[in-house]
Amino acid sequence: MKKLLLLLLLTSVVSAGLKAQSMGKTYKTALGVKVWDGGGISFKTFLVPNNALEVIGYFDRHGSRITGLYEIHGNIEGAGGLKWYIGPGAHLGFYDYKGYYGDRAVAGVDGVLGLDLKINRAPLNLSVDWQPSFEFADGRGFAGSWGGVGIRYTF
Repeated sequence: MKKLLLLLLLTSVVSAGLKAQSMGKTYKTALGVKVWDGGGISFKTFLVPNNALEVIGYFDRHGSRITGLYEIHGNIEGAGGLKWYIGPGAHLGFYDYKGYYGDRAVAGVDGVLGLDLKINRAPLNLSVDWQPSFEFADGRGFAGSWGGVGIRYTF
């Protein structure tokens, strides 16, 4: 019984600490969705206060793509919780175009430029970004249409 009470107390303390962190103007980790022409699942975690790693699994009618981004964040003075970010990345795409390009797996390099808002007193994060990329495959190349609007739960 003592072990159960101790476990419940420890769980409550850790949970309260995570909730307190996610309710402020900053966050450590977030999970949610990113929407653009298709949709995706986004996981973002800060390695140090201004550098984050984001992994996005996109899905649309042409296939899927997994993207990893290293994001460098900077504060926007006077706008609590709002940051700009920029960074490099890479992706693997698995496409099924049924025609012009054919079925294929491709690799590419990415960049990202965006805004990230942590909503104060709520465990929510919103983002909007542009993710230009270059794919290494026949008939592919530069694509400036990637990016999206994200909404994530912070913890």
